[in-house]
Amino acid sequence: MEHRKLGTQGLVVPAIGLGCMGMSEFYGDADDMESIRVIHRAIDLGAKLIDTADMYGPFKNERLVGRAIRDRRDEAVVATKFGNVRGEDGSFHGVNGRPEYVRKACDDSLERLGIETIDLYYQHRVDPDVPIEETVGAMARLVTAGKVRDLGLSEAAPATIRRAHAVHPISALQTEYSLWTRDPEGEIFETIRELEIGFVAYSPLGRGMLTGRFRSVDSLPERDYRRRTPRFSRENFEKNLGLVHRLSELAFAKGATGAQVALAWVLAQGPDLAAIPGTRHVKYLEENVASAGIALSAEEIGRLNAAIPPGAAAGERYDPVGMSRVNV
Repeated sequence: MEHRKLGTQGLVVPAIGLGCMGMSEFYGDADDMESIRVIHRAIDLGAKLIDTADMYGPFKNERLVGRAIRDRRDEAVVATKFGNVRGEDGSFHGVNGRPEYVRKACDDSLERLGIETIDLYYQHRVDPDVPIEETVGAMARLVTAGKVRDLGLSEAAPATIRRAHAVHPISALQTEYSLWTRDPEGEIFETIRELEIGFVAYSPLGRGMLTGRFRSVDSLPERDYRRRTPRFSRENFEKNLGLVHRLSELAFAKGATGAQVALAWVLAQGPDLAAIPGTRHVKYLEENVASAGIALSAEEIGRLNAAIPPGAAAGERYDPVGMSRVNV
């Protein structure tokens, strides 16, 4: 597995990691034992950046990851997040970046994960009502206390990133990025590269759409939250399926799957970038990990960019509330 250096604080991660969100919520029913097998296989294959968050489940996903790494802690790079507040009943309570909440959220995550130190701790969403200096100041104190090694932000705007980095070095920005979500290109990438901050792409397979496994909205599980998102609406789904067909044709010519070519394209965007595709199945994990060995030529990248240019996807990536919480 190729590795990537993120930031200036010594954080090194595999080019391909594992997003664990769908193992506990959002994408329909899951099998905990199979999910643990996936996590173990990821570590075996070197895809040891294991990404979770307190709000997934809620809280169940961190406990699941904790169970999976109990006897393999030293082999995993554990990333988790705070800031999206949820109740035990699953209710959503907005975003919280207050220093006292940061401390409590970290302690709660450490307990659920069963570890002493979080390798990479992200603010999941920026709280517009709390100065970023106060939030990152509290995160920096967690580093001093030995509870966290590296700090990250998620879906933050360039000005916010600069202000945060002035308080304490930020090692990674995690933001949605894929062939059909090109939002970070331009000012965000320019900012983090100027500041030597790494990038972690979540949903690099377009929430599964770019895999080509879904042929209609009805092929999604009944309780799958994607059914309620703009890009997976009936009208937009059909339009976006055309993009998937273009990707599949190019992947076939490469002798790879659409998912592998989509991931290889993400990794080709720079040596300071890693991706965390999510899956609940070992066979798809192995397919994703194999993408790290696929090299795309400049010509192939050009054809992919032409087939799925920036802005080609129909529909926003979140509903209006979700979109109001990104690039803050």
